[in-house]
Amino acid sequence: MGYETIIFEKHENVAVIKFNRPKALNAINPQLLAEVHKALDEIEKDPSLKVVVLTGEGDKAFIAGADISYMVNLSSLGARRWALEGHDLGFRIENFPIPVIACVNGFALGGGAEMAMACDFIYASETAKFGQPEINLGLIPGFGGTQRLPRLVGKAMARELCMTGGMISAQEAKAIGLVNKVFPPDRLWEETMKTAQLIATKGKVALRGVKQCIDRGYDTDLRRGCQIEADAFGFCLASPDAKEGMSAFLEKRKPDFKGGFE
Repeated sequence: MGYETIIFEKHENVAVIKFNRPKALNAINPQLLAEVHKALDEIEKDPSLKVVVLTGEGDKAFIAGADISYMVNLSSLGARRWALEGHDLGFRIENFPIPVIACVNGFALGGGAEMAMACDFIYASETAKFGQPEINLGLIPGFGGTQRLPRLVGKAMARELCMTGGMISAQEAKAIGLVNKVFPPDRLWEETMKTAQLIATKGKVALRGVKQCIDRGYDTDLRRGCQIEADAFGFCLASPDAKEGMSAFLEKRKPDFKGGFE
């Protein structure tokens, strides 16, 4: 199907969604949210896809925030509904059955930072900038910034970023634990795809198990978290990929994981 606000591509086992509203620095509007959902629907229907990469078209912005020209006329109830639509996509990305990597190639501000934080991890260009500037508009983050940011960088740092509305560099974002790795602009895409393709060689059931165990166990006590892990370990061991992986190890060859969620 055709898209107007995103570019959807497949690179072997890796799906790529590029935010594509260059005149608005890829700002989020309702159409963009809907089209990302549709692309994720397509990805879920394709069993060959094992990793998703989210990025921005061009080198200026990942997403520079929500579209203010859309938000300015919202009523209070409309604003609440808009926030919940953003949360719905954030939770869908966070709970997506295969890994989702954010490749941040420019501004990741407001909703852009929140979209990136919903991903499994973030790679960024040296020229990338992160921030939650909503306070400068008399607002607060509305797509999860007050919730995911403190879980990633701690409450004090999250308060500072949300209360000042300032931007930080990719290097600063890495130092506080928001970004995993930082690369020169001309290497970002190559390095992101290298990691995506490496992850794509792993078993889908095990990858999903890692996501679920970390996410579900993070906000619980250690004993309950370890129980979640034990349950998932047992489930994984029964999968065809586990049989293939252990057989390959014993036979001293590379595993060929072809299992799915069926």
